[in-house]
Amino acid sequence: MPLDTEKKVSVIGLGYIGLPTAALIARSGFKVLGVDVSSHVVDTVNSGKVHIEEVDLDGLVQGVVSRGNLRASTQVEESDVFLIAVPTPVSEDRAPDISYILDAARMLSPVLKADDVIILESTSPVGTTEKVRDLLAQLRPDLKMPGKGAAAADVAIAYCPERVLPGRILVELINNDRCIGGITPRCARKALTFYRQFVRGECITTNARAAEMTKLVENSYRDVNIAFANELSVIADGLDLDVWEVIRLANRHPRVNILQPGPGVGGHCIAVDPWFIVHSDPENARLIRTAREVNDAKIDHVFERASRMIDAIPGAPIACLGLAFKANIDDFRESPALKVASQLARRYGNRVKLVEPYAEALPMEFAGTGAELIDIDSAIESCPLFVVLVDHDVFKSVPLDERADKHVYDTRGIWRDQPAQVQNTAAFRVAV
Repeated sequence: MPLDTEKKVSVIGLGYIGLPTAALIARSGFKVLGVDVSSHVVDTVNSGKVHIEEVDLDGLVQGVVSRGNLRASTQVEESDVFLIAVPTPVSEDRAPDISYILDAARMLSPVLKADDVIILESTSPVGTTEKVRDLLAQLRPDLKMPGKGAAAADVAIAYCPERVLPGRILVELINNDRCIGGITPRCARKALTFYRQFVRGECITTNARAAEMTKLVENSYRDVNIAFANELSVIADGLDLDVWEVIRLANRHPRVNILQPGPGVGGHCIAVDPWFIVHSDPENARLIRTAREVNDAKIDHVFERASRMIDAIPGAPIACLGLAFKANIDDFRESPALKVASQLARRYGNRVKLVEPYAEALPMEFAGTGAELIDIDSAIESCPLFVVLVDHDVFKSVPLDERADKHVYDTRGIWRDQPAQVQNTAAFRVAV
């Protein structure tokens, strides 16, 4: 398909998804405007730099900015395609908050014109795309909106969620299949035409509500499966079993594939999106709710287990390894490792030493605790107690002879060769 690079594209939200998406579209030859409410983000992008860590993103942004294909602004400008990629958090009562999405719709409404395409990429509760349509219909009564009356619509509105893995975002934005849901079939086709110009994966069209639910189902499925592994780890802990050995053996069954446990579940998707389904149908979303509760409870379990080990050696420095929500990234959103470590810092103060190779400074959760950020070599030299919370490659590289005398609580199973340690009459195991 020939590229229609004469079209101007605006990407609203320059976070972990918006900025890579904007840069990839710009690399395809489009003129792209990235819009963000943060002047710091805008200035950073316009200087050809990035404010987030992602493999190869810095070089890509530098290249497309230098060629004039990508620039950033705090204001929306007239465009042909608008992509909305803003956060959708949950409130304290775990209800989805779509206010950022609606704010983005308000931002673009004054410059909206006939034949424009609006695509929502933010993870959203079912019905959000229609709410965007309804808001635009109120703000721009001069434009006919899709699904409103029998007349042909002036604009197209669709939903197309990302499904990418941090650390592989640039690769997966291009190669992964995309589910494109239009408010009408015509909306889906217009969005499909746009995505086919830079996506190599298969682009499959459906309606907006089905696409919204598909994204939530994908992350809820993963959350449920992780919850099974985390629940097994708690049960194994009480039965004095090595959960990783049990899982390894169980997975030899040809139809069993249990995931690996950890200190909980984090990230901007899996730890949040299942609540959107629960909120939409609390009476029937019983398994999904339980999985969320199991994974959240694992954080408290890890904190208490770590505390028992720490209390057995009063006064000793404690090294907490990792704060990110998964290995080899700098993303701390909803991180169970950060939550465990911050609880330990509040309880044990300056005894806590934090090792996070992807952080230059401690997150605000550690303010006033006395905890400090150190590197892995300093931790090995000074700390007899280790709590492994993230399986960063640098932690995996520490050989047994450098940690054989350490007391270790390993929530990731990367140091399973660690010999068990005994303090006085209180024995404590080294794995969950």
